Amino acid sequence: MKIMKTIEAIIPPPPPHMVGDGFRVHNFFPSSGLIDKRRMSPFFLLDYGSKIEFSPTPHQRGVGVHPHAGFETVTLAYHGKVAHHDSAGNAGVIGEGDVQWMTAGSGLLHKEYHEENFSKSGGLFQMVQLWVNLPAKYKKTKPKYQDLKKELQGRYLLPDGLGEVAVIAGEFKGTKGAAYTFSPMQVYNLKLKKGANLELSFPKTDNTGMLMIEGEAKVNDETAKTDHFVLFNHDGDVIQVTATEEAAMLILSGEPINEPIAAYGPFLMNTWPEVEQAIQDVNAGKFGVLED
Repeated sequence: MKIMKTIEAIIPPPPPHMVGDGFRVHNFFPSSGLIDKRRMSPFFLLDYGSKIEFSPTPHQRGVGVHPHAGFETVTLAYHGKVAHHDSAGNAGVIGEGDVQWMTAGSGLLHKEYHEENFSKSGGLFQMVQLWVNLPAKYKKTKPKYQDLKKELQGRYLLPDGLGEVAVIAGEFKGTKGAAYTFSPMQVYNLKLKKGANLELSFPKTDNTGMLMIEGEAKVNDETAKTDHFVLFNHDGDVIQVTATEEAAMLILSGEPINEPIAAYGPFLMNTWPEVEQAIQDVNAGKFGVLED
């Protein structure tokens, strides 16, 4: 028997702040205080860069060299282009529809900027960055990078051309995502034409949320507008979505990681001694070398 997964809250975008000089973001969790740091586990952080026009510049806006350890960063591009480099030797550029999935694991140095040609021309920019926690047994996993270009993602087409589900991680109606994950989760980009109906199904115990990237939709008969985040209760397994206008949304659902959290800056560990060790490792040069 299907039971509706009801809505706990529809949250408007928190006031934006800058990350470096290239990313204007609304932090829905954890620092906004609107959603507890454990509430969307395994997703620890959601920074949403809503639409903004950047002017042309010879300077590549972005964030300089910084460390990460104990988790994964997932960057989803909707408009604009971002270039990425890390001390494990990985580099890449993501544009509209692409996803960059970086496993920091045991630790690395990282930097990301607006791609050079995008910086020179300027234009519309819209991105999401997630921090995905790693279970304790994988905290020290070797760093790696998954370049999930748009064409490599699983794609489920709705009947009559009414939309599509891009499956980034997990599975939707037999269509599998391209990402390897360390704990069970579903990450989808939905695009729906006006009037399209879609049923989503997730385990009752999952932490589930929906970010409205574009347009407006009825979600379980409640209206969700652009740039709002829909947080679901743990009381059912089915979500009904009807696009009242052309709409796009990011779906996040995952099995909670029920372990202690010690979060400090760019480190996401289980204990404070582990955080202190990560800081010592950075200072000792164990995260490698990366020029700014």
